[in-house]
Amino acid sequence: MKLKGNYFFTLREDSKDEESISGNLLVRAGMIKKVSAGIYMYLPLGLKVLDNIKKIIKEEMDKTGALELLMPSLIPSEIYDVANRNELLGDSMFHLNDRFQKPYVLGPTHEELFTMAAKYKINSYKDLPFTLYQQADKFRDEPRPRYGLVRVREFCMKDAYSFDKDEEGLDKSYLVMKDAYNKIFARMHIDYKIVKADTGVMGGSLSEEYQAVTDIGEDILVLCDHCDYASNIEVSKMHYNDDLSDELKLELVETKDKESILDVASFLNIDSKKTVKALLMNVDNELVVFFVRGDRELNVIKASKLLKAKEITFANDELISTSNAVPGFTGPINLNAKIVIDEEILHMKNFVVGANKKDYHYINCNVKDFKYDLVGDIINVQEGDICPICNGKLYFKKGIEIGNIFKLGTKYSEAFNLTYLDEENNSKPVLMGCYGMGAGRILASIIEQNNDENGIIFPMEVAPFKVCIVLIDNKNAEQVKYANELYTNLNKMNIDTLLDDRDERPGIKFKDMDLIGIPIRITVGKKLNDGLVEVKLRKESTNLDIKIDEIIDYITDNIKK
Repeated sequence: MKLKGNYFFTLREDSKDEESISGNLLVRAGMIKKVSAGIYMYLPLGLKVLDNIKKIIKEEMDKTGALELLMPSLIPSEIYDVANRNELLGDSMFHLNDRFQKPYVLGPTHEELFTMAAKYKINSYKDLPFTLYQQADKFRDEPRPRYGLVRVREFCMKDAYSFDKDEEGLDKSYLVMKDAYNKIFARMHIDYKIVKADTGVMGGSLSEEYQAVTDIGEDILVLCDHCDYASNIEVSKMHYNDDLSDELKLELVETKDKESILDVASFLNIDSKKTVKALLMNVDNELVVFFVRGDRELNVIKASKLLKAKEITFANDELISTSNAVPGFTGPINLNAKIVIDEEILHMKNFVVGANKKDYHYINCNVKDFKYDLVGDIINVQEGDICPICNGKLYFKKGIEIGNIFKLGTKYSEAFNLTYLDEENNSKPVLMGCYGMGAGRILASIIEQNNDENGIIFPMEVAPFKVCIVLIDNKNAEQVKYANELYTNLNKMNIDTLLDDRDERPGIKFKDMDLIGIPIRITVGKKLNDGLVEVKLRKESTNLDIKIDEIIDYITDNIKK
């Protein structure tokens, strides 16, 4: 690509409409432009980068033997009713009617259609296994699009689905995809963690997320400073230490106007870790009181799974009035409401709880002093907690989810009657795996991890061009001739090269090439008289003078690194 007279522009000032480094740099580099909240156009340079990402994904997916296809984005709404996902996906789907008032949705995800496609093929165990995939747009009505390409309403996703006859086959397919994902992200030089995650509306028995470690990630990654434990905070497990002290006698004490945990702990001169707080919640229109250690936070996802609940919100006064709970002084002793306690409380002794009486608490409470309906792990871990695998300490990092792999099992095959006949001619459901990857999020993550004060620093395989040639003097016939010859030769060698032949000052050209992140910059200027060109690697701070008869070898050597 030659820049003179071509579609190319950059912006000097930061974008006021982007709150992330990647979003700002992509806009300034003329790669994307926001059309509306969570909706972007990919301009030529940005599309070139996106296509490079998709190319890497396709190459590694094809190596696994997976077959590529393309599903429609416009899907009859009734298809999502089969597995009850219209209700589960809810407001996140875009709905529309055709001219005959038939309801459709813009596909947010394609499990249903891939299951239907597999059904056309599968009759016998001999038809298994196989894997299908696509790279296509998805549409989700995000309530709060943010961080540029990280949280959007329209995005390109690679989604793949494996079909196997048994758990052993599913395990193999899962590991093949996991290995492919590792290779994809290694080629893109992404710093990532594989973490255990919630299966969510996808369902299934196992979910692992590929999280790019960044400063703006929406997810909290729980990591260990001693072992390779990694988990999303939504599902991170707890390690419990038993309190070995003797149980003391329960005692009612006055705590006038002390409603918060911090106030109660301060008044009683104890650590908040020795208190248990009540969370009065509306669980599918039923009052449920959750009890957790005073310094802990309720994990709504864990609680929802424990109770098999659709929705958990804070209870209003009307719902609270159906019990004898007293907000600010609620405790589990003689409470006439459904009680769920966190598993950690089973390991505590002599803790403080509310007395269900205004201005009063119990001290020296123990589990034997009250009854409860359910117990489970329902809290978020905290930094400094003990790792559930080893004795290391947990710490947090932020992450952008760039890939997710699921063992779906038979959820969709049973809903769509996707079965096969085994060796004994018995009908059995097909086992499925699901493997997603977001190209736009990958692009954003790469830039979040690879940038400096001058702009983007693209890895070689992802960059829109591997080499940029900066022509200093358009009126110098020798410089023009050599720059164009080098440009032609490199492109003939399939080295994607850009020639900046604009009538601009050298400083502007250098700034633009730094901003758009081209890995190798060749400057053709006055040193050409001495048989030299100046070379600068984007990730380095120094320039080198290279002989013109050695420049091709230098470029090819650096591309291979």
